[in-house]
Amino acid sequence: MNGNDEERLKQLLRGALPRVEGESEPKRDLWPAVLKRLDEKPAAPPWFDWALLAGLVGMAAFFPSAIPVFLYYL
Repeated sequence: MNGNDEERLKQLLRGALPRVEGESEPKRDLWPAVLKRLDEKPAAPPWFDWALLAGLVGMAAFFPSAIPVFLYYL
């Protein structure tokens, strides 16, 4: 690449993205809202997590030779 190509590339990149104007910071602190949301309800695993666990236990019960394969992929 020569100097002209580099300058053209810089101009193309600058033109592709709009300039960020104004404040880039949020108007208020978001961390207290995050903490409040985490404290509202405890996180519970969805039903399909329990279904996958039941499937794994069933597979291990019917096919015990598959247990090393499951442990390998952990």
